[in-house]
Amino acid sequence: MRPVRRALEFLVTRVLRSRLGIALVIAVLVFGVIGAARLVSGPVDSGLGLTTRPTQPISTVDPGAGDDGVLSSPPATVAPRTRPGEDTPEQVAGRFTTAWLTGPGTTGDAWQAKLRPLSTPALVEKMTGADPETVPARRTTGPPTLRSRTESFVEALVPLDNGTLRLELVAEDGPWLVDAVDWERS
Repeated sequence: MRPVRRALEFLVTRVLRSRLGIALVIAVLVFGVIGAARLVSGPVDSGLGLTTRPTQPISTVDPGAGDDGVLSSPPATVAPRTRPGEDTPEQVAGRFTTAWLTGPGTTGDAWQAKLRPLSTPALVEKMTGADPETVPARRTTGPPTLRSRTESFVEALVPLDNGTLRLELVAEDGPWLVDAVDWERS
C-alpha cells in the first residue's frame, strides 16, 4: 500500500503543481463542460448544428390553392380622361410629333411656336434654346401607341424612321399636353 500512497503523493505534490499539471486540470474541465453540454442538448445533425431541421420544405403558400395572380396578372388598365370637344391623347401626340419633326430647316423660334401650344410650361422652359436641327428623325412610320398610367397621365410611343419618340402627356385640369420628350434610336 505504501507504493500507491507514494505515487499519489508524487502526483499531487509534483505533477499537479507544475505547469503540465495545471494544463491537464484545465483540459479535463473544458472537456467535461463540452461533454455535459452535448448530453443536455441532444444529438447534433451531421456537423450543421441543426437539431430540429424539418423533413419537408417550408412553404408559406399552399401549392394546391391555385394561382394568386400577383406576378402574372397584367396591371389594371385605366382609361385616360377626355373631355368632350378636346383632343384625345393620341391626337395631341400625333400633332406634337408632326410639329417636332418639322424642326430641321426652320428657325428655333418658329419651331418653338409650333410646340408651345401642345406643351406644358415646364417642357416649354426645358426646350428653350433647343436647336431644331438636332431632331434625329424625319418621319413617322406608324400611329402613336398609348400606355395609360392614370386618368391624367399617359405615355405615347411613336414609331419613327430610325427610332421611337416617347412622349409623356398629362391632363391635370385642362387639355392634354406633352410634359416630357425622349427619343430612342432603333
